Amino acid sequence: MDDIILASSSKKMMCKVQYLLKSMFKLKVLGDLKYFLGLQLARSSEGIVLSQRKYTLSILEDTNFIDAKPISLPMETNLRMSASDGDPLHDPSTYRRIIGRLIYLTISRPNITYAVSTLSQFLSKPTFTHLTALHHLLRYLKESVGQGLLFSAKSELRLIAYADADDWAGCPDTRRSVTSYCVFIGDSLISCRSKKQHTVSRSSVESKYRAMAAVVAELTWLRDLLFDFQADLLSSMLFFYSQSTIHITTNPTFHERTKHIEIDYHFVRE
Repeated sequence: MDDIILASSSKKMMCKVQYLLKSMFKLKVLGDLKYFLGLQLARSSEGIVLSQRKYTLSILEDTNFIDAKPISLPMETNLRMSASDGDPLHDPSTYRRIIGRLIYLTISRPNITYAVSTLSQFLSKPTFTHLTALHHLLRYLKESVGQGLLFSAKSELRLIAYADADDWAGCPDTRRSVTSYCVFIGDSLISCRSKKQHTVSRSSVESKYRAMAAVVAELTWLRDLLFDFQADLLSSMLFFYSQSTIHITTNPTFHERTKHIEIDYHFVRE
């Protein structure tokens, strides 16, 4: 019953907004959204499915990978790439254009975020090694063209986040770690990130703590946003892999009181 009342009030609010816009601008209501800027939406009783199937097919057609042999992983396991690997491409514009299109594809494909983020680090001077890894990713897209995201209609209003710092000092060029996290409302993924950290961490615990601080900031922002939407949020939960990092948040004593880690420490505690 509460869901019916909420849906009715949301529809009334939408009608008011449409009426207000019509009074100010020339407006035509086209009905429920199905396709917009490469995004395809399908509605059902289970929720809304967001995908970019047509957009993915256009990438594969333009790159002549539409008939390529599909593979099951977006990137080779334990692959390490450096800016100096391989010979430079004679014309890097194609590489840059494909990466730009793949960045837009990560809207509905968070499973390629890490691979795209890694490959985008070499835009200034890509090599044949980087191009080979890019071709590998395109073959993976051929395997899962229609994959997308389901925003469930039955999800609880509960923020759940999972975070970790991948591959401590794994970048051979900068020795920086990668912060990775994903945030859900119930069963629906709403935020995902995989990005190189801004500074070099001198221990794996430090790199993981930086990742924890990043996801706590994201959770705080989302919680405030839902509050502005007048959503009754049940709770916010963070799941983290590292026990040592979790212990830091509950232990007020530092053996090495370095300022940069202490700021993140107090941020998370607060």
